[in-house]
Amino acid sequence: MPIYPPFTPIISALPSTVPFVGPEAQERAGGQKFRARIGANESSFGPSPSVIASMTEAAPDMWMYCDPDNHDVKVAVAAHHGVKPENIVIGEGIDGLLGLIARMYVGAGEPVVTSLGAYPTFNFHIASVGGRLVPVPYKNDREDLDGLLEAVRRENSRLVYLSNPDNPMGSWWDADEINRFVEALPETTMFILDEAYCELAPASALPAIDVSCPNVVRMRTFSKAYGLAGIRCGYAIGEEAVIAAFEKIRNHYGVSRMAQIAGEAAIKDQAWLAEVVRKVEAGRQRIAAIAAENGLDALPSATNFVAVDCGRDGAFALKVLQNLLAREVFIRKPMVAGLDRCVRISVGLDHELDILAEELPKALAAARAG
Repeated sequence: MPIYPPFTPIISALPSTVPFVGPEAQERAGGQKFRARIGANESSFGPSPSVIASMTEAAPDMWMYCDPDNHDVKVAVAAHHGVKPENIVIGEGIDGLLGLIARMYVGAGEPVVTSLGAYPTFNFHIASVGGRLVPVPYKNDREDLDGLLEAVRRENSRLVYLSNPDNPMGSWWDADEINRFVEALPETTMFILDEAYCELAPASALPAIDVSCPNVVRMRTFSKAYGLAGIRCGYAIGEEAVIAAFEKIRNHYGVSRMAQIAGEAAIKDQAWLAEVVRKVEAGRQRIAAIAAENGLDALPSATNFVAVDCGRDGAFALKVLQNLLAREVFIRKPMVAGLDRCVRISVGLDHELDILAEELPKALAAARAG
């Protein structure tokens, strides 16, 4: 038997798993393409024509490394939000920034508070640095602000994570409640506010940006409403000294030249964003109508997906999902008890939602028969 150089104790203890099985892997396993790709919360509407034009023009220059300072996209993002470039750090989507946050604030064995069933990549990064997750159950299909706050105080946690609007349920808290949560936090606890879906939410859900607060980092992305999930570009907003600390450990060549160009062009095209928001709202209504036609309840959503209550338990919802996958309709679902009675359906193009309308009653019938 070969002798291998030893891994660190943390890596040795972790399972060989990833947070997601991508639709491409499922297509390879099934030997067929999905007809409706409505499971990953991507924007089927894609980037704006101006973004595509900028990327096309830049394509011949991809032989050059990217700007390690991310200068142009950082300046554009800062101008959009009315803050200084020193309040912005650019990263490989929110996922990449969450990995940096874990390294910045969490030591082996230290407690980190999050919601049970919330975005799993955050948990993945905390596990990678040996942190101890303290999960707080959802309450009425929303992340429980009071429960999170109680856990922070009980555990003396240095880090707490919340997505608003929420994934996987699509629920949200209004800005006043988020501000109340921030004011009640210990000053020594860093609050990670994941706002990946913020452009799709009501304005009442978004607190005013305050970069003077040293224990709040807000994270946003070009993956959702801006239609650039495949380009991997996101950013964090925070107090200058906090943002400066990212420079100590970030991958300075991690955000490609193309991603920087696309992000800069995207944030400057707010007219396209407004059009996408309108289409997403129409898509949410269509999904809710399809659910109702089949006797199911769609939960209110402030995102580009809808959680649909299948009316029974998690085992039944899983059968619905599996039967839709077998009919070449890609969706996902929550897996934590209580939330797992639902399936999660992303807004897609009209023809994709037509396929959903056609196949959902068949999937439900097969699930009930099985």
